[in-house]
Amino acid sequence: MIGPIPLPFVLEALAVGYLLGSIPFGLIFAFISGAGDVRKIGSGNIGATNVLRTGKKWAAAATLLCDGLKGAVAVLLVRAYLPPGCEIFAALAAVLGHIYPIWLKFKGGKGVATFIGVTTALYWPVGVLVAGTWLLAALIWRISSLSALIAIALSGVYFYVLGRQQYTPLAALLAVLIFYMHRENIRRLFAGQEPRIGAAK
Repeated sequence: MIGPIPLPFVLEALAVGYLLGSIPFGLIFAFISGAGDVRKIGSGNIGATNVLRTGKKWAAAATLLCDGLKGAVAVLLVRAYLPPGCEIFAALAAVLGHIYPIWLKFKGGKGVATFIGVTTALYWPVGVLVAGTWLLAALIWRISSLSALIAIALSGVYFYVLGRQQYTPLAALLAVLIFYMHRENIRRLFAGQEPRIGAAK
């Protein structure tokens, strides 16, 4: 059980998580690669999938890695220096920071990579299961967004079954948020119009 956490610690955890989560790696790596402003390409968000649309594969890979790492670092830093339970607020804020970065007028990515980063830092077996679920679903259906939604939807179940029930509400809350961010993808899925991995554009 996690006892009551003093408000100053909660606020500190939220600040650390948000500031790290809001680092726009997609925008940074797209500029470094010479692709320009990724917000003017494709879906307009700063996530790895949209960076990949620039044709700069290394920039997309770097974005995916760093978007995951910033979530993990936020959780691990707060867990190391603040009272138990504060890592939950850091995880929540990191994903919110990625989706709604103050530096970009609150228009960021969809939060999948950062979500995987925070779940891995909270309890690494769940992170492995989430990533493995995404990979398995991608191999079966070959649709990236569907794979991500399935993996994220199951994350709360994984936390519960593996004995980390204190993180299940967080996983459920973030799943709802990420599903909302994927609302256009969900509409295309129901319409049979969501592109498949590797499909010609």
